[in-house]
Amino acid sequence: MSIRHGLLALLSQGPRYGYRLRAEFESSTGATWPLNIGQVYSTLSRLERDDLVTGVGADTEGRLVYEISAAGEDEVRRWFATPVARADRPRDELAIKLAMAVTTPGVDVRQVVQAQRTATLRTLQDLTRLKAEPLAEPAGRGDHAWRLVLESMVFQAEAEVRWLDHCEAYIAHAVPPATGRPAPDAPAPDSSTAGEARR
Repeated sequence: MSIRHGLLALLSQGPRYGYRLRAEFESSTGATWPLNIGQVYSTLSRLERDDLVTGVGADTEGRLVYEISAAGEDEVRRWFATPVARADRPRDELAIKLAMAVTTPGVDVRQVVQAQRTATLRTLQDLTRLKAEPLAEPAGRGDHAWRLVLESMVFQAEAEVRWLDHCEAYIAHAVPPATGRPAPDAPAPDSSTAGEARR
């Protein structure tokens, strides 16, 4: 998630100081994306540099308060109106790991898939348990925001399990079992050197 746009969205609801922004960001996302306060203030500094927010002085407790500018309001509206492109999301570490496992001699790709499936199913069980818990009555906006984030995580975990099932079926037909042998194009050891090594 874009921290920059998340903070702007919170500031569009009214002026806030850094620690409050961090608390509300984490509350809205169910602490799925924890922020450290340094991230918050460095982002606020860049937003101020870009004229998207303005520091409006300190509150009664000495905390620097920020408010969104007109340009910042426009930026938030554009963000909400623009779909998130797949290319804008972080690289998928699991896909990269499996791609590397398939091409690395001696790696048991089936074991990599099985270990990941076990971990993902455990995560899915935990998320499903959380989803079964009732919302507070009356449910606030933060409760609904957390429920949407939680359901997104459930769907992603379910999709990952399905993809891992597909990977396992593909590997069973297309990838030879790991043998620990060097890669096919690795040079064979020189027989004279090997003979000397045995002496």
